[in-house]
Amino acid sequence: MKSSSSSDDRIARMSFASVYPHYVAKVERKNRTKEELDEVICWLTGFDHARLQELIAEKVTFEKFFELATLNPNAHLITGVICGYRVEDIENALTQKARYLDKIIDELAKGRKLEKIMRTA
Repeated sequence: MKSSSSSDDRIARMSFASVYPHYVAKVERKNRTKEELDEVICWLTGFDHARLQELIAEKVTFEKFFELATLNPNAHLITGVICGYRVEDIENALTQKARYLDKIIDELAKGRKLEKIMRTA
């Protein structure tokens, strides 16, 4: 999938900290916890909880966030549609990583088991 350059640029410049509270609100509305959210984010990015909190406090951009991340080797197993696009077909690497994150957060909010979200079972 070819995304627009302006969309890719917007994602790159967006602060992770500005979006994180929306992630928290989304999962909590569906009776999931912030701890579960952090667990799936840490699984995807390789960050520990302390480093995740530091990056939020530093207000890093999504570009910097994923530049510092060590993407989980099973991230490629995240498939499906998010924001109208198949995540596995997104060509821009940063946009694909951001959509992987969106997809696993959607799965968490929909009640999927953590083991399934983290592609371990």
